[in-house]
Amino acid sequence: MRTNWASATAIALLLCLSSAAHAEEVTAWRLFISDHAEPKVTVIDAVDGGKLDTFRIKGPASLHRSESGRTVFAVQGAAGVVTGIASGISFEDHGEHGDIDVEAPKLAGVEIAGGKPSHFVEHNGDFAAFFDGEGAARIISEKAVLEGKSDFREMKTDAPQHGVAVAYGSYVLLSEPNREKPDELPVGIRVADEAGAQVGGFHACPDLHGEASSGNVLAFACATGLLVVTHGDGTPAIRHLPYPHSLLHGKTTTLTGGRGLQYFLGNFGADKVVLIDPTVESDAFRLISLPTRRVHFAVDPVRAKFAYVFTEDGQLHQLDVVKGEIANSLKLTDPYSMDGHWSDPRPRVAVAGDRIVVTDPLRGVLHLVDATSFEKTGDIAVEGKPFNIVSVGGSGQTHEGE
Repeated sequence: MRTNWASATAIALLLCLSSAAHAEEVTAWRLFISDHAEPKVTVIDAVDGGKLDTFRIKGPASLHRSESGRTVFAVQGAAGVVTGIASGISFEDHGEHGDIDVEAPKLAGVEIAGGKPSHFVEHNGDFAAFFDGEGAARIISEKAVLEGKSDFREMKTDAPQHGVAVAYGSYVLLSEPNREKPDELPVGIRVADEAGAQVGGFHACPDLHGEASSGNVLAFACATGLLVVTHGDGTPAIRHLPYPHSLLHGKTTTLTGGRGLQYFLGNFGADKVVLIDPTVESDAFRLISLPTRRVHFAVDPVRAKFAYVFTEDGQLHQLDVVKGEIANSLKLTDPYSMDGHWSDPRPRVAVAGDRIVVTDPLRGVLHLVDATSFEKTGDIAVEGKPFNIVSVGGSGQTHEGE
């Protein structure tokens, strides 16, 4: 059969033009907020401020969102369970544009139970929940969660510990407990294969606490510096990045990874943060002093040069990570003293598109800040004590009839 290529091309062009004509640009952002006291997660439409749903869970939770944004996880340490939530927002990349699919958020029907779940880490679509009370990690894929299947695999360490695990391709990075003092922080990392057998040597990391990814680099925080993990020749390559002598009086225990720019932001003492460049050996650490003690910090995934730090005097600070200095400050809340218990209700920060959102648990509101002007634009009331927060969303096209 002969094909009329001119006619075929014309038809294809008409179909493309028709599809483009019926495409609609949609922006959707959702905020998932856990309560400090009640076992619930509230979902707020960050665009119009309306409440979409409230999910009852088993205990107060810390929240973690996936890299794709398709799932959110509520880690309920006291209740001994991790609950999966489908965010209802997903994206499909078509090269020249991306499509967005927006549905109602819902409980995914997946719960992973165990003793004292704590650190929860994603790497390439696999999630590792570490259960301190058992010294065990349970690993599940995002695909399984979205299908409502609790299909996890388990990796055990030698003893209960406040530990961490990372699924890294066909390997798992596992924290090593302090055998002499089991109640203290882990002392390093070992690499295990799919059968649980150790691969390579032990990687020392005293007082291991805090981990994050930035681009293709994973890091663990230690009392002596960072363990930096990259893709090696077949197995993960792990090197130690030591603190310089000027930073010997302190350590990082909380890390978050930059988006768009490759760096890590960590705490360093009560009233300082540190910027870390994992790609260099010298001058990798830049210390930044804060006006008062730090409460929480987050990076901006859209405006890569900025991160945000909330301090106990009620101020939100815009941190220029390129210059290594505070660019702007904005008073948002009454003071939230860092005296008292570490888990007392205090503000948390998230970024939802062009908005920075700060929880104010004692007033029961979310404060909204324009990320461009760095000015407050409004509040959203949330029942109870809104505490931990994550955001999910973005912009994309929808097509009529799909």
